[in-house]
Amino acid sequence: MPDTPIPITVLTGFLGAGKTTLLNRILTEQHGKKLAVIENEFGEVGVDNQLVISSEEELFEMNNGCICCSVRGDLIRILGRLMKRKDRLDGILIETTGLADPGPVAQTFFTDDEMRTRFRLDSIVTVVDAKHIWQHLDDSPEAKKQIGFADVLILNKTDLVPPAELDKLEARIRKMNSAAKVYRAQNSNVPLSAVLDVGGFNLSRATELDPKFMQPQYPFEWAGAYALPAGTHELVIGHCNHDHGHDHEGHDHGGHDHHHHNGNANELDVAILPVKSLDEKDLATTRDAAVLVFADWENRAKSGDTIAPGGTLQRLLLDEGSGRYKLKIDQPGFYMAFEGCGEDPLHIQVVGENARPGWQQDYEHNHSHEDDVASVGLTSPGNLDSKKLNDWISELLRTKGGDIYRMKGVLSVKGSDKRLVFQGVHMLFDAKFDRPWGADPRTNTLVFIGKNLDRAGLTEAFKACLT
Repeated sequence: MPDTPIPITVLTGFLGAGKTTLLNRILTEQHGKKLAVIENEFGEVGVDNQLVISSEEELFEMNNGCICCSVRGDLIRILGRLMKRKDRLDGILIETTGLADPGPVAQTFFTDDEMRTRFRLDSIVTVVDAKHIWQHLDDSPEAKKQIGFADVLILNKTDLVPPAELDKLEARIRKMNSAAKVYRAQNSNVPLSAVLDVGGFNLSRATELDPKFMQPQYPFEWAGAYALPAGTHELVIGHCNHDHGHDHEGHDHGGHDHHHHNGNANELDVAILPVKSLDEKDLATTRDAAVLVFADWENRAKSGDTIAPGGTLQRLLLDEGSGRYKLKIDQPGFYMAFEGCGEDPLHIQVVGENARPGWQQDYEHNHSHEDDVASVGLTSPGNLDSKKLNDWISELLRTKGGDIYRMKGVLSVKGSDKRLVFQGVHMLFDAKFDRPWGADPRTNTLVFIGKNLDRAGLTEAFKACLT
């Protein structure tokens, strides 16, 4: 029926568990369903969309790097586009990054009125790497939440684990989540009936697991509303020597375990939007609009540049944590400033005086992304020498495999007209040729995710493999 909510399946699991393998299995099965796929990546360059098998399904990519706080805006935007389709979808698959807490994804379908009406969260399917999950269960809150929120748990790569160890792992996981259905698999080979249209998501269980589940998470830590006259004012980031009227509790962000949402030092994301009034309803409407702005493309502004209010995210490039920017206001009125996750307060100076916000509010960030997990992305045209590539990767995994959680890429090898798809998890890796390059440019794309990554060393070693 046209008005029946479209079911949503969330595929999650820690880095390298086998989510994309499961996704490709779903897309290649003869199920007769019209599906759309939404992907989120953690990494400097996008590669996951190249790893998904070509099919008739529509593929949308979110490349924020962090799905914790900016996912909501991206999801609302993409799902809004899907709602405008003339032909109805039978389902939507959302594959999260391996470092994602699936809670905020699920939350989107309960805290937004239109999303709740048009879509139905069918289940959260978590793929577990039976070989490597032990290395992350005790020190990764994301891995724990992925298992805890799951309606379906797939213990994958069972062929790499002795039966006794597998039984021990399943017992541990069932203690963490006794309500989920558990399947054992190799190469994510579970029946489609186990992951599609299972009707497994239970809101009451989600709120028991996380009492703050129904509290929306925002991609900003603070918002303030100002009455501003027309003219060019100054937006100041950092500390100044006079009173700012901006000393609200918590704005130093000292208690937050989260930095700028784009993940780069000396950058701060700010959105400035007009608001009709300081009425609670108008403030809430503008706040929700800011969620979409934070999920969209940004304008990069250096200190001294002129910025304007509107639906564009301003990524302020700071000089050692501070900066001054010209804020051009064409129409007098109320304006809301939203400050992303950072460490330095924001101030607005009006013609040499400091404007005090007539309303302000802090927004809590309870997401604990692993700050020491980073990514290095390498992109280069040209062909690779297969022997040099194999020697480099083998030595890299032998010496640094414990720190490399995940690596993946699509590579161009001299002498072959096919793409070499490369995937690795810790000490294990696999590379195989798939489809021909055809008319696509032969470009190498490789992403490393892990700890203590040597960007310069990886880049130099990669270039040495080029012919």
